[in-house]
Amino acid sequence: MSSGSVVSRLVDWFTTRRSIGFGFEYLGLLTLRYPRIVSVAVLLFTIICFWQVPRANVDGDLLRVYAHSGHYYDAYDKLSKTFGTFENDIYVLVNSPNLVDPDVLEEVRSLAFDLELNEYAVGTMSPFTLRKPNGSGGSVPAVPEGMLNADEVAMSLMDLQQNDPMMRNLITPDLTGVVLIMFPNQELVNQNGAKAMIASLRETLSYYQGSDLQIELTGPPVWTSEMLNAAVDDQIKFTVYGFGLGAFIALFALRSFWGAILVAATPFVAVAWSIGTVLLLFGSFSFLTIIVTTLVLVMAFAESMFFVFNWLAYWRDGMEPNKAVDTTLKLVGPATSLTTLTTMVAFASLYFSPGQGVQEFALAGAAGCVIMFVCLMTVMPLLLKLAIRLGFKLPKAPNFALNAPVPAALGLAMRFGRPFSVLSILLTILLIVPFFLIQPRFSFEDYMAKDSRALTAAESIDEGVGGVAPLYVRVPLKEMDPNVGAEDFETIRKVHEIVESELGENKVISAASLTNYTETGFSREEVFDAVGPFMRKRFITEDGSQALVTGFMPTILESQALKDMVARLETRIAEAGIADAEVGGFRVLTTFATDDIVRSLQISLAASVLLNLVLIGLAFGSLRMALISAVPNMFPILGTQAWLWATGAGLQLTTVMALTIAFGIAVNDTIHMLSHYMHGRREEQRSHLDSVRHTLHRIGGAIVATTVILCAGTIIVAFSELPQVALFGTLFVLSLALALVGDLFMLPSLLVAASRWLENLTSIRVQTADHVPTPDDPTGDTDTRLGASGAK
Repeated sequence: MSSGSVVSRLVDWFTTRRSIGFGFEYLGLLTLRYPRIVSVAVLLFTIICFWQVPRANVDGDLLRVYAHSGHYYDAYDKLSKTFGTFENDIYVLVNSPNLVDPDVLEEVRSLAFDLELNEYAVGTMSPFTLRKPNGSGGSVPAVPEGMLNADEVAMSLMDLQQNDPMMRNLITPDLTGVVLIMFPNQELVNQNGAKAMIASLRETLSYYQGSDLQIELTGPPVWTSEMLNAAVDDQIKFTVYGFGLGAFIALFALRSFWGAILVAATPFVAVAWSIGTVLLLFGSFSFLTIIVTTLVLVMAFAESMFFVFNWLAYWRDGMEPNKAVDTTLKLVGPATSLTTLTTMVAFASLYFSPGQGVQEFALAGAAGCVIMFVCLMTVMPLLLKLAIRLGFKLPKAPNFALNAPVPAALGLAMRFGRPFSVLSILLTILLIVPFFLIQPRFSFEDYMAKDSRALTAAESIDEGVGGVAPLYVRVPLKEMDPNVGAEDFETIRKVHEIVESELGENKVISAASLTNYTETGFSREEVFDAVGPFMRKRFITEDGSQALVTGFMPTILESQALKDMVARLETRIAEAGIADAEVGGFRVLTTFATDDIVRSLQISLAASVLLNLVLIGLAFGSLRMALISAVPNMFPILGTQAWLWATGAGLQLTTVMALTIAFGIAVNDTIHMLSHYMHGRREEQRSHLDSVRHTLHRIGGAIVATTVILCAGTIIVAFSELPQVALFGTLFVLSLALALVGDLFMLPSLLVAASRWLENLTSIRVQTADHVPTPDDPTGDTDTRLGASGAK
């Protein structure tokens, strides 16, 4: 067999023997043929998923999002295993206008000691736990006990500020506040959770909170806890409000209470299935995968609305209701199958971007699409059959308001189809420009809950002390001396000065910080012994092979400023002749990894667009239909990205994900419209313009209704306490709103303008699901010469 013959057979297989759903809609036909078996399977899987719901939890660890994302993650992972980091530490900011009062100072000292005795603490660092050498091989408290007056206290604290490198970062310049740092027992935290640790600390500190002392907790574990609380609250809000809004819109559209219940029932089951599946796959939600349940909810509502609209239309036109269910499944099933595939492609494209969190989101989203499709093909027909058996009555015709935009769209297409098509194409091409101009952006503040007290406390520490956002430089040493030899000390000192020149005086600690003690006659061994083994580990490794220089940056720092600073540090350290030194830290990791992930996601978005256009072309057996669909499908994505560029928001992690997924969902309405148009041309033998007109009249209202449901369900996300999640919701709604413009106005105009180009479509025959057997039609020859979304 020649290669040409093989290609010809493949083309014939795709264009003449496959339905537009590639056969996946047969699952629905199996449901009709074996309803009892499918009902048992649905019930069992529902029980399994509901069994998982009580163990639902959200893992707010941002490191999980960036895990395995490249060089900077590997550097941070190596650094944290070698030295430990400040990223797990709890910062306690204690303020008092009377801090120099000896009684108040002693109260703070008691607080610091109680903090050290907390079950979650393996150590603390504060002006009260720090000791300094006494010159005779021992050490004394850095803050003397038993001071008698305010002047004596003030002199002692000022001495520490000026001479002790670590105390400069723990005592505010105006002597009204001190910072206490607690080093958590990570094994206990992992066992009981950060929330339990923070609750325990708050209980310990509550005894000291009063008029004299104002106490605030901050640091990454507290930020994570706030993010978790916001994520859980969001999930409850999204689910409750999403169902409520979807059901209300269905009620408004169908003008039937029980009809709205039928529309809402399948999304309810789909969400339960998706929650159970995510927990089975990953054990917990992340702040990204938690969005998947909302997406499944709104997608299931939209497809459920299409299904019920069609069923009622057939019934309203005189078809027996059970027969109407079968016919609806045959004609809408293939389109739903194709829309599921395009959305899955959009999710799956994300998997090839770096970062564990993004890959988990891609898998969860793809699984959610499968769950939604299976639910629609099984639960929906079973529910409709049950409703008929229980005596469900045919409701009134759909609300006329849904079709309000249709006459305008039809008039525009018929009168100004060609000029409007040219304008649409030119506008879409013009919107490609911002795609190349927009730049990645990372802001740590966007990951924090709005009005975060912990973030406010961190900014107070930034202003008055050293800051709680560490930057690290790992410095390789040559002499292998645990107490740091002279040559290695000089290397550390050079790096220390370079980092300090970037971050500011007294914002850096390292072994070179201890010169005020060594210059007065103490050996480095004595100084290291005085700071204790826990802090010693954060200066130098036990074998003396590596040292750590730690700088403290502002908590809020623009991503470009941080990237520029890291570039300068790396250049200056290399120019100083220090080889193999490595700049790292969680903030460095997230900023650079976000760049890499976002750029990769942009490629994924482009790949998703191309693959979905190919899918549409294969499904409809027409490259021309794929090209016509490109404009209304690319317009909303490029338009939203142009809005991001114009507003200066830039590309962030969730923004590109929102654009990719919104594209996958926006294609759905295009597919339903093209499916109805092609059915009119090929099966009903309508003329080109009559098919366009018939398509708009039949499914224009359904497209408006589904878009309203999608936007209403997702706009709840825009009110999230987490700015990143809120931005996801805003962009999602904007993309879908622009998609409605593309599908309702651009696509009909393009079809009208391309009338000559589409003349030969009637010569291509596509096997659809109406040619397969069902219990009511064993031969598969039912005359279903009706539109894909309504009766003729």
